[in-house]
Amino acid sequence: MTTVSAEMQALQAAVDDFDAAAATLLGINRTDMRCLEILFQRESATPSTLGPALGLTTGSVTAMLDRLQKLGYLTRSPDPADRRKVTVRITDAARQKAWELYGPFAEEGREQLAAYDENQLRLLAGFLRGSRELYERHLARVRAQHSGG
Repeated sequence: MTTVSAEMQALQAAVDDFDAAAATLLGINRTDMRCLEILFQRESATPSTLGPALGLTTGSVTAMLDRLQKLGYLTRSPDPADRRKVTVRITDAARQKAWELYGPFAEEGREQLAAYDENQLRLLAGFLRGSRELYERHLARVRAQHSGG
């Protein structure tokens, strides 16, 4: 158990270090990087969904989107279903830059996963899901303490 905990802690540190280096190369901060990650995974998002996902106020989301749009990493356009809302999308240029940084990692990761059988992959996925859910619960707790809730 101690070895698993130590390896998880080392993994978290390595992920954090890699993401910090990638953000520096892109000329953005870690929150901006997380925003791009969310947009990379989804087709689009609204500022009102990005705020809670990133733990940001409305004003902070606007400032972040201004920065990222100025760098050419995202676009904002009126939502076709409700013109009072804005839809945010990652640009092709940002996708390309992200792929240059994370693509080799993803390809090597796929090769690494190929060494496991389906039962092992289910076990790993379950462990990772449970770990993520644990973090999400405690993130909510810490954010609530920060906001005075």
